[in-house]
Parts: sequence; structure tokens; C-alpha cells
Amino acid sequence: MLDKDQIAAASQVLVKHWRDGTKFDALEPRLRPQSRADGYAIQAALENQSLGTLFGWKIAATSEAGQKHINVAGPLAGRIMSDTVIADGGTASMKGNEMRVGEPEFAFRMGRDLPPRATPYSVDDVLAAVDTLHPAIEIPDSRFGDFAGAGEAQLIADNACAHLFVLGAATTANWRAMDLVEERPQITLRGQRYLGHGKNVLGDPRVALAWLANELRGLGITLRAGEVVTTGTCHPPLPIQAGDHFAVDFGVLGQVSVGFA
Repeated sequence: MLDKDQIAAASQVLVKHWRDGTKFDALEPRLRPQSRADGYAIQAALENQSLGTLFGWKIAATSEAGQKHINVAGPLAGRIMSDTVIADGGTASMKGNEMRVGEPEFAFRMGRDLPPRATPYSVDDVLAAVDTLHPAIEIPDSRFGDFAGAGEAQLIADNACAHLFVLGAATTANWRAMDLVEERPQITLRGQRYLGHGKNVLGDPRVALAWLANELRGLGITLRAGEVVTTGTCHPPLPIQAGDHFAVDFGVLGQVSVGFA
């Protein structure tokens, strides 16, 4: 386990590359996390150095395609900071972005706190604490030049590849009565259309949300009212470039879009 000085030093390295838009190979051996716990400790220190406040949480690698993209065996949790959130229909800078992909996602805003407790939260427990459902787009990236070779612990320390995030308006549809597993969001990019699938998100976006609540529970962190959780891509990550417009139509659940410059 890393000590507090090593955790602080590792987070400072990552934050510098984050702010400069630069990449590096790996944290030096004495600062490198050796476990998920180490990774999350470094990530928590990143929050304290951010220019923004905690907006919510993301889940990386909830689909098989996402896991293959960053070469991990399962999901990772990361923080969404307020200074990385782009307005729906706004423009995202491609500066320093080497991953260069967009991801259509189901996002939930919490209506009440889910504090740590001894027993796991069920899907029903977590859904009862949700206020609204939103269409969303995540634009991930990593501070590691070889993100596929960085490993799980370093990627968690790297805030689970959090970069930029776009939140659409809360849906007015009765989403609680819908089978999100079989929702098929339509993505339009460079004149091509792609179909996402709710089942790509850990089998069900609601299951992914419960996974996040329990991951935080295990870390002793409260998932708070007002925070947004984006549950992972429902389509394999789609390549993006400057000049693109990435639009997602979630049908009755709403639309969300972003441009790239």
C-alpha cells in the first residue's frame, strides 16, 4: 500500500499532465499503484487538486468492447469534475486527446444519498434513490500514452480515463416502466448511423448503476443526491476528430449532441 506522501506525489504527476494536455509512459515504480485500493487513493487525491467540484461519477469498461479498448477485465469507477462538463450541443476541444473516441451513455442523477453500509445495495435500492434519467456522451482519454498497457490500478489512478462529459436534458418519459436493456440509441457521426444497445452496459444500465453505488460503498464513499452517474458506453467507442458532430437519439428518452474542434 502506498503511503500518503506517495499518493500525493502520484496525483500531482497525473494532474500536471492532465492540465498540460501531455502524456507519459507510467508512474515511476515507487509511486505506481499496485492494487485497486492504491489506484482509488490516488484518484481521491486528484479531486482535491481539481479546478472544479465533484459533479458525479463515471464507469469505465462496462462493455466487452470497452474492456478490450483499455485492456481490463471489468469496470472501473472515476470522478466527473464540474470543469470537464460541456453543455449539450456545445463544442469539445480535441487538444491533447489521444484516445479520440465518443461514447453514448445512459446517465442517472441521484435524488437522495446512498451512504456506505455493511450490506450491498440491490438494483431496486439504488433505483429508488434516483431522481432523473438523462442521455449523455462521454469523451474519455488517458494521461498514459499507452493506456492499453497501463494496467487496472494505474487507470483507476488516472480517474478511470475521465476527460470530458456531455449531459442531456432529463427525460420526461416514464423510464422506470421501460426495459433499458433493449433500448437502441441511434448515433449519427460523419453521415453514418450506428445503433447502440442497452444490454452492452453490464447487461443493463441499471445494474451498472448499482455496481457503482456498491463500488463507492466499498470505498467508504457516499453517492450523494444531485450527483450524476454515467453508466458506460452502449456502443463500441466511436472514433472522433476535429470538425465532427456526434449526435445521439435515445428515442422517447431524448437526444444529446456535441461538436469537436
